Amino acid sequence: MAKTPPATLKYVKKRRPLGQRMWDHRYIYLLMLPGIASLILFHYVPMYGIQLAFKDFRFNLGIWGSPWNGLDNFRRMFDNPMFERAFRNTLIISFGRLITGFPVPIILVLLINELKNQRFKKVTQVLLFMPHFISWIVVAGLIFNLFNVTTGLYGNIMRAITGETPRSVLVDPSFFRAQLYISGIWKGAGWGMVIYLAAIAGIDPGLYESAQIDGANRLKQAIYITLPMLTFAIALNLILSLGSVMDAGFDQIMQLMREPTLRTGDIIDTFVFRFGIQQGRFDVAAAVGLFKSVINCILLITANYVSKKLSGFSLLW
Repeated sequence: MAKTPPATLKYVKKRRPLGQRMWDHRYIYLLMLPGIASLILFHYVPMYGIQLAFKDFRFNLGIWGSPWNGLDNFRRMFDNPMFERAFRNTLIISFGRLITGFPVPIILVLLINELKNQRFKKVTQVLLFMPHFISWIVVAGLIFNLFNVTTGLYGNIMRAITGETPRSVLVDPSFFRAQLYISGIWKGAGWGMVIYLAAIAGIDPGLYESAQIDGANRLKQAIYITLPMLTFAIALNLILSLGSVMDAGFDQIMQLMREPTLRTGDIIDTFVFRFGIQQGRFDVAAAVGLFKSVINCILLITANYVSKKLSGFSLLW
């Protein structure tokens, strides 16, 4: 008589080969192909140009044929006084944008979540999303027309109050960064709510019902239920935002900046455009871009490490 295997004995099913499992999900992989091809073509293939940062680029020799010059391009970069100004402005504008703009989508989504009228709630969300799809060129045109001292609303109101033509805020360096922050919030706050709205949609309604039974009002429900449930999304967005600190918003600044505002608005990307593209110093521009990418990578890893230590959430590992 055969012995019965013990009850605690577990039989592990043999794992199917990887090729068979991939074939079973072939349509999913087929849908992934365009995204993978785009990632490789536009993000990994151009990485061969990194070597340009260590070469003395010559047009007749090309990237591969240009002679190596070691770290000379980085020395030129750090010796340029305009780069120091651009680096300082990049950090100030990026962290200022993070401080002023990062909490706005969270506050908006908490307020929208409290709306009872579903039709009004949807209309509000659409109106907040719409500015994201407006080009910065159009936004810059709206700002210039609004704050024009001769024909704009700002100029007409100030002339009606003071009786004289006001000072232009469009070319005032002291107002330029505030202009960036306000226009950035107006354009991006609605789109920044998307991930938070998705997180709120996954909250169990029973939590709110239990809180109501315990006597919690809407404010306490938002503080002790909704906000903690958004911790994952907040940590994710914060890590990604810190990982792109050196990208201070080239599209926005390039459209809004004028010659008088270079002192407070010139960032690394605009420095690369002027020094690298317009003057043809592609080797120095590549060195600046590599430097910026390394700083972003360090900030991303640091933010991920701090988040893992404080909250247990990790994006990279």
